[in-house]
Amino acid sequence: MAELEPTRIVRLEEDAVVILDQRRLPDEEVELRLRSTDELADAITELAIRGAPAIGIAAAYGYALAAAKAENLEYAYERLVAARPTAVNLRWALDEMCGDPTPARARAIHDAEVERCRRMAGHAAGLLAPESRVLTHCNAGGLATGGYGSALGAVRAAWERGLVAHVWVGETRPLLQGARLTAWELESLGIPFAVIADSAAAAAMAAGEVDAVVTGADRIAANGDTANKIGTYTLAVAAHHHGIPLYVVAPTSTLDPIAATGADIPIEQRDSAEITTRFAARNPAFDITPAELISAIVTEQGVHRAPYEVSLPAMVRA
Repeated sequence: MAELEPTRIVRLEEDAVVILDQRRLPDEEVELRLRSTDELADAITELAIRGAPAIGIAAAYGYALAAAKAENLEYAYERLVAARPTAVNLRWALDEMCGDPTPARARAIHDAEVERCRRMAGHAAGLLAPESRVLTHCNAGGLATGGYGSALGAVRAAWERGLVAHVWVGETRPLLQGARLTAWELESLGIPFAVIADSAAAAAMAAGEVDAVVTGADRIAANGDTANKIGTYTLAVAAHHHGIPLYVVAPTSTLDPIAATGADIPIEQRDSAEITTRFAARNPAFDITPAELISAIVTEQGVHRAPYEVSLPAMVRA
């Protein structure tokens, strides 16, 4: 496939942050030019760009743009960090920018995230046996990370080593990030896959058709509890019941040592209209998978096993 170049996903130009609008994929490839902090924050909230590392990168570019335009940086920081509350990468990236709000620093953050993805993908690929049938949820590919991918990067690296036979792609209700975005990336990579309804995953496990579950993360607490797209906890419970390993693949920028457990992670509540416009609805964007259901957490620094209180804090970047 044609490489999904990092600058195709998100980049900074002289007068705008430019993103590939993920709401329009896979049917159309449309770029958005976001010329202000408010426009960028709205694009993040509305999922034109999504995925914890990717929105951190976009925020870094937006902060650099605000600085170049001599805008109120305190406002830019607060407006961007509030755009989506669960993903810790937003605040992490903005904190990184505060001391050096330049385009060069923002691009360095972008480059480092892509490199972290490549490294963690290599570590995670080694967890998969030959001919693995892998189930993944939501989208944790290049689109979500600014290039290459975390969980989907691991699948890609394993495929290149001849370890993956097939990928099951959970559709990911209600906005179908799996059916739209992960499927689009896998098709481009030439990796065999099929989209399944989220509710079909446990049946596939029971039928012996799943060898491993691989997901990304939006925030990981100090004890290993992990926030990821709603439905991940359901998969973790089913995988545990069937003796199938669940691996979380995420960069160290996703680790939050301030959150002692998953109970300390804020869960974004989205508009009920994403589910139904006729009836009352509750629409949490994420759920928490307890650490005891996670077989390993993989970062760019390696494969980490329980007890995560011991293995994870040392991985957090200063």
